[in-house]
Amino acid sequence: MAKRILKWVGIVLGVVVLAAVGLIGWLTVREYKPAPVEDVEINRTGAPKQIFLAPGDSLTVLSQNTGYAGLGADSDFFMDGGSDVAPTRAQMDANLAGISEFLEEQKADVFFLQEVDTNSGRTKSVDQSKIYWQQLLSNRKGAYSSAYALNYSCDFVPFPWPPIGKVHSGLQTLSRLNVDRAERIALPCPFSWPVRAANLKRCLLVNYVPLEGSDKELVLVNLHLEAYDDGEGKAAQTRLLMDFLTAEYEKGNYVIAGGDFNQTFPGALDAFPIQDPELWTPGVLENDILPQGWQFACDLSVPSCRLLNHPYDSDPAGNQFYVIDGFILSPNVRLDRVETLDRQFQYTDHNPVIAELTLEAEG
Repeated sequence: MAKRILKWVGIVLGVVVLAAVGLIGWLTVREYKPAPVEDVEINRTGAPKQIFLAPGDSLTVLSQNTGYAGLGADSDFFMDGGSDVAPTRAQMDANLAGISEFLEEQKADVFFLQEVDTNSGRTKSVDQSKIYWQQLLSNRKGAYSSAYALNYSCDFVPFPWPPIGKVHSGLQTLSRLNVDRAERIALPCPFSWPVRAANLKRCLLVNYVPLEGSDKELVLVNLHLEAYDDGEGKAAQTRLLMDFLTAEYEKGNYVIAGGDFNQTFPGALDAFPIQDPELWTPGVLENDILPQGWQFACDLSVPSCRLLNHPYDSDPAGNQFYVIDGFILSPNVRLDRVETLDRQFQYTDHNPVIAELTLEAEG
């Protein structure tokens, strides 16, 4: 009897091992491997009324990590110390509607959106990028174009339990400006095989806007840097980001980079200290990464992100807050105002950040 039991245990273990090896092999073959630089399609259908900027003009840019419409006030997340893996359909629909209505209310010229799902099991295969874009098109009379770049594409993410499953998610930039072209710039991936095969492939989504009366361009950079690494990934991605930004500025261009840095801005830890270092802790952006004349644009009076170790607590003391969303501006871009809008994390785990900016006149 004991031999028979051991035999069946061996068979079961063998099947499990073969299944695991087969899954890793399949994920390896199917791994998303973007090129270092890729052209990104700009969807202009129904968006003929674009704005043409010139040096001396002003614009408004808004950044919002949408949390794939799955991380509202009633949610937690397993990677932050919670237990949730995916939202229910009702949660996703409510969050998606709330985010869409909020975007429609804003008067921004450019929207940097992060964590926008297009075909993921966790969000019921709903193309959220299409919904956000069409919301602005229909309610702003066709003034917006859309560019989208994947930064997470995996046919089956096998963890935790129940597994995340299929994920296709990325960055979306919506713009009223006369965007000439867009590119996806790959960022270094800190994970090794086989974890890398089912992990994010972070990137910059760059829109290039020609300026009237000038041979220079406005370079708009939408970003979402590494979250759950040992810190080296964030550092490497930040170095590549700054190399790219400074190279564009050296061409004489105007540069605005914004999004979710997953790193606190200078002074943010004084405003919102880390309560429990055993839970997720962001990296730290230091002023010395910026060349002379460059600046961070963030609002330290309102948190831009909350930890998802439990649902949102109406008592601020019951939450871990961070300031990890904001902008980097080149010396020829003047910051007129920056504000984090306190949305109480109703529909996503990030508050939106809005900046009013002016392109300094040339010469």
